[in-house]
Amino acid sequence: MSEERKNRTPRRRAVRIALFALAGLVLVGAALGGIAYWKLNRNIRSVDIAGQLGTARPPASTGGAFNLLVLGSDSRAGSNGNLAGGDTGGTARSDTAMVVHVNQAHTAAAVVSIPRDTLVPRPVCTSADGKQVAAARSAMFNSAYEVGGPACAVKTAEQLTGMRMDHFVEVDFAGFAALIDAIGGVDVTTTVAIDDKDSGLHLDAGTHHLGGQQALAFVRTRHGVGDGSDLGRIELQKEMVRAMLGQVGSLGLGTNPVAMWGLGDKLTKALTTDSDLASVSSLVGLAQTVKKIGPDQLTMVTLPVVYAPGDPNRVVPKAPEAAQLWTALRADQEVPRAVVEQQPTNPAAAAPSAAPAAAASARSTE
Repeated sequence: MSEERKNRTPRRRAVRIALFALAGLVLVGAALGGIAYWKLNRNIRSVDIAGQLGTARPPASTGGAFNLLVLGSDSRAGSNGNLAGGDTGGTARSDTAMVVHVNQAHTAAAVVSIPRDTLVPRPVCTSADGKQVAAARSAMFNSAYEVGGPACAVKTAEQLTGMRMDHFVEVDFAGFAALIDAIGGVDVTTTVAIDDKDSGLHLDAGTHHLGGQQALAFVRTRHGVGDGSDLGRIELQKEMVRAMLGQVGSLGLGTNPVAMWGLGDKLTKALTTDSDLASVSSLVGLAQTVKKIGPDQLTMVTLPVVYAPGDPNRVVPKAPEAAQLWTALRADQEVPRAVVEQQPTNPAAAAPSAAPAAAASARSTE
């Protein structure tokens, strides 16, 4: 393993939050109709993405299909400072990124995870203090958020995919953990033991009910299971999304106004959105639009990547599969079979007999 990875600070090793925000909106938002909107509206933070980016963007989606960029931030500001350990030095990265494409009929969605270390062209952006940040021919995807905030992350995603990001949703550490607690925790199953000193997660093989902080540790675990790769961690995040969908669907929110209010309060406090989505009515409208989409209608994949030439700590989009994926989504088609068939395996679902070898491989990469 290179010295760069050995010496990587906690912020560089940190946290891929399982980006369940869309799933939460789908299953929770539809139940918020009777809640005092004005109280919940005050919880939602927003960013004027459209105002910052102007018109130099891919064309807006038409025909009913639309796209969302869902980010997980590793900011340690406010209540995030006591979670996940370490210090980001006053900066934040989008260490989890998912492009969500909802089809024209609103009956299915594709969720594409972009590994944070993917090298991509980064466009000219504007920093928080109003200064221009020069374009970069090859930069880590998550650096866009660090240098130019949500607007730069959206702009970079649009350049990568060729698709307009019609909406933007961000979740931070504290919001994720609070929302998991609000739904009563989630059940996850691992066929191998997980022992990760970095994330603080220690699980025996079997099924476990996780609270908010344990769930946060689960989705940022890397070294304690499988080969220690970011791709394996993304698979854990996908498992968490499915677990959340199942848990929220079992709550019976339509007949439990107290639970509905508590969950709505936690959900709206957890989110930062684009200006057009920054109201309860807009979130409920989005949820109503996609209410037919459940776990069985979600196709969750990771952007096909290969190690970057000369740098095993970075990856680049794999040709031709990455381009085929974005082309299919731009045309409102299903994820290509070639992409689905090449997906990484879930390290928590490995055959028990493979656990010792996997653990040795993980240790060898540290």
